[in-house]
Order: sequence, then structure tokens, then C-alpha cells
Amino acid sequence: MAIPLPKLNPSFSQLPYKHCSSSNHSLQPLLSIPRPLPTLATTASGRCHAVAKNDSLTSMISELERDSQKVDEADDELNEFIGKQPATGLADRWREIHGRDDWAGLLDPMDPLLRSELIRYGEFAQACYDAFDYDPFSRYCGSCKHGRRHFFQDLGIPDTGYEVVRYLYATSNLSLPTFFTQSRWPKMWSRRANWIGYIAVSDDATSAKLGRRDIMVSWRGTVTRLEWLADLMDFLRPVSDEGIPCSDPSVKVESGFIDLYTDKDPSCRFCKYSAREQVLAAVRKLVHQHARSNAPVSITLTGHSLGSALAMLSAYDIAETSVNVVDNESLPVCVYSFSGPRVGNGKFKQRFESLGVKALRVVNVHDTVPKVPGILFNESVPAFVQRMAEGLPWSYSHVGVELALDHKNSPFLKETSDPSCYHNLEAHLHLLDGYHGRGQRFVLASGRDPALVNKACDFLKDHHMVPPFWRQDLNKGMIRAEDGRWVQAERPVVHDDHLHDVYHHLEQLGLSFNH
Repeated sequence: MAIPLPKLNPSFSQLPYKHCSSSNHSLQPLLSIPRPLPTLATTASGRCHAVAKNDSLTSMISELERDSQKVDEADDELNEFIGKQPATGLADRWREIHGRDDWAGLLDPMDPLLRSELIRYGEFAQACYDAFDYDPFSRYCGSCKHGRRHFFQDLGIPDTGYEVVRYLYATSNLSLPTFFTQSRWPKMWSRRANWIGYIAVSDDATSAKLGRRDIMVSWRGTVTRLEWLADLMDFLRPVSDEGIPCSDPSVKVESGFIDLYTDKDPSCRFCKYSAREQVLAAVRKLVHQHARSNAPVSITLTGHSLGSALAMLSAYDIAETSVNVVDNESLPVCVYSFSGPRVGNGKFKQRFESLGVKALRVVNVHDTVPKVPGILFNESVPAFVQRMAEGLPWSYSHVGVELALDHKNSPFLKETSDPSCYHNLEAHLHLLDGYHGRGQRFVLASGRDPALVNKACDFLKDHHMVPPFWRQDLNKGMIRAEDGRWVQAERPVVHDDHLHDVYHHLEQLGLSFNH
């Protein structure tokens, strides 16, 4: 007979981190870490599960105690680490955090402000996933679920301090077909377009905290499935072939990425201009709107997975096309990349970095995506091999600086053979939160909720009692109509037609295009 157990509170405040919501975008240094207490699983009603076998319960408690002990042992080390950190704020150090010195001395040990910024921009990239409609049974599949003006509020993160000024769209791309999602409805919002990201700018109050006006471009990647890797043509093509003003034809990028970035459909109201033209026109407008104000201006791009590749490509394009140049002064351009593939060849890397574009790539060492394309010939082979392979169509090179994390260091994550877990963006943000440097113990610093890891995967240890793949729309978007039937809710699609001045800004950049 099962012995009744005392009622326990299963809240995450008893686990080794400080509980907070997913809207934690504060720019504060490390927070205090509460001491963990053991907890038992309960049902939604608060009653403890009846345990069939005592050894199962004992095993669960033992695992919790081991996790607790790991955090206890790290407390003194973490407090000592915190005491060594400078007290200056982001407004005083933003150029350093933005990559001015290629993050020298900031990654090992991990700088608290840099960690905070990486998580903040990672959440901007995560917003693309949370806002995208993936449901093929929805007539709005492939669009954004939320209106531009209330984008962050509708996602439950109202305090970002950024205003979304532009939605980005891409047209169907045969090179990367699994990237696109379409509705099964005969009449849908668009047959040729997918929502692919957004452009936002910091408001006055946030700009004061950041030390500059920040123009941010966030690109959508794939969900967690990795089928798109098989779609890579793994063939390099000169960027100059696509209208990017580079005089060196040996600067090449992966053909599928450049197609997705530059394709357009004049018959589609969303893709009348390519994603490239949408970005360049919008960023140029914002640059000229804010660059002559008292505050400095930065351009920051972020993305995960395939979105990381688009962030790298568009950052390079912004610098190559001189969109970031005002009165002969170049505004800093930085990419915060998460689990991104290689984008171009060695010549692309050289040109990218010679233009002053900075890139910090956050990767999980067990993730497959950052290792492709260019498995055989890449930046890791000896220099003489790189020179010999430079002319090959499958010789690739990563750009920027890499921050390598290891999910096996987190006591929250379980062993799994699912590669999509290794690739998951929320898992990367969790790893960032606990990373303090190579060889240092994993202790969550900002209080970011580990339950977010299981938002779209099954990666948390079972004793945390967080269901896998838990994020979904209420009733999957179905509502009860006046006649009692359950139907899909009507949702106005943000047409966000290309503004009348897009042509003007592209013309000012000297771009030749057809529309």
C-alpha cells in the first residue's frame, strides 16, 4: 500500500536558480543564487503521485541531492567570481561588449554584461520562433501571429524597450524548401511568402541604458528539425552575381543562403522586394534618422540556425553596401549568432572581417549545424590545405569569434540522442546562463527559467517535472463561435506593404533592381 506523502510545493524556486519569467531582459550583473532544496513531483491538484516502487522515489531524491550539492560547491567560487567583476554599466562599455576588440578577455572568464547581452539578443531571435505560425491547418500558416505594433507585448515580453518598425518576408526558395511553411487551406494569406523576421529600434529610455541607439535585425531560423541541412546545395557562388557590390569574384557564399536572401516575386505584395532590399532600405532609413542625434548608433543582427546565416550575410551586405556609413563615419555592425552554419569561403571571411563587421558565434560543441557545410575543407584544416582548397566549391570558413558551450556541463539537462535538442535555441540560452568560463562550474547566473528549455524539445531531466514541447496556442487557435461551433479565430494579417520610400532608399544606395 502506498504511504501518503506530505504535500510539497513543486515550484522552481526550490531548484538551483532564481525563478523569473521569460521576459527577463534586464541589463543587470549576476544575481544572487538561492540555495536549492529538494522537491518531489506533484499533480496539478497539488497531491503527490503514489510511488509504486520506493527505489524510484529514492533515485529521484538522490539525483536532486546531487544537483543541489553541485550548486552548493559552486557558491563560494561564484561569489568570488562576481566580486572580481567591474561595476561599470553597459552604457560605459557597449563598444567593448559590441565587439570592438573581438571580445578579448570577455569570454574566459565570462563577462556578466556580455552574457546578459547575448541572452537578450538570443531572446530577440527566439521571438521569431514564438511568433511564427507553423500550423499547416491554419489559414495564416507561414505568417506572424502578432501585429507589429504590439509584437513584444503579445509575446509576453513587453519591457524590451524596442519598437518593431518593419516585418521581413521572403519568397519560396527551391534550394531550401523545408524552410518554408504553407497552409493546407485553399485560400490562404499568401502562396509565395513567408514571414522571416523583423527590424526593431531601441526607444529613448533603453537607448540611454545601452549607451547608444540600437538598430536590431532578427532573422527567423528553422524550428528544431534539421531536415533543411539536406537541402543545402553545398555550392559556393560569388556574392557579386547577386548585386552585392563586391569587386572580388572570389568572395563566395552558399548558394541556398544567397537565393533566400535575394529572391523576390513582383506579383506578391509581401515579396515585391527581396529580403535583402527590405533590410537595406529599412536600415538605411533608420541610420539616417538617428545617426545625427546626440547618441551613438549601432547595428546589431541576430539569428539562430538558418537565421544565423541570414544575419551573417545581411551584416556583411550592410557594410559592403555602406548602409552603415554616414558623413564618412562607419557605424559599428555586430552579429550575435546562435548555432549557425558556415556561410561562405575563406575569401568571404577575409572580406567580412576587413570591413570591420564583428561576429560572435555561440555554439554547442555537440551540435551538427555549426559543422556544416564544409565538413572536409574549412577553417580548422592547416593553412596550406586551406590555400589549396580555396578554389573548390565546397571549401567553407566560419567568420568571427566562437564561444563554445557544452550541454553536458549542465546538471539540468538529460542524456539524449536527439540532435534537435543539441541545436535548440532555448538550450543555448540556458547554457549561456550557466557558463562562467572553461573549467568553471555550471551555475545559473541571471535567474532565467530552465523550464524554457523544454518549450520546443525534450531536454530537461524528468525530475524537474516540466513537460516536453509545452508551448502552444490556447486550443491551438480554435475558438467557439456564436453558433457553438469550434472554428479558427480570424486574425488580420499584417500586410505591412513596402513603404513608399523603399524605392527611394535603394536608389540612394545606388542599387540596380527591378520591382
